[in-house]
Amino acid sequence: MNINMLMQQAQRMQKEVESNAKKAKEELAQTEVHAEAGGGLVKVTMTCRNVVKRIEISPELLQDDADMIEDLIAAAMNDAARQAEAISEERMKSANSGMGLPPGLAGLF
Repeated sequence: MNINMLMQQAQRMQKEVESNAKKAKEELAQTEVHAEAGGGLVKVTMTCRNVVKRIEISPELLQDDADMIEDLIAAAMNDAARQAEAISEERMKSANSGMGLPPGLAGLF
């Protein structure tokens, strides 16, 4: 195999990786995660690109002090962010799979 063929193959692989990554990012922008805190008193809907779509606060919680409400909102947001990150990592990993990259290099794309 000559160097020109290797270069062409590498360029095709790079384009495929870029295309797969772009598609995965577009899908992540549409994928929503749902998290809650305080037994459902606070609910958060967020995309896997960390865009908060909705925060729901139970009316019964609004009678509590602000510190508790803030803590529950933070807990729900953090849970949603962890879920989004896990889904994003998995989708990006699968977008790069099948490229024949050595272990450890797939994460570079």
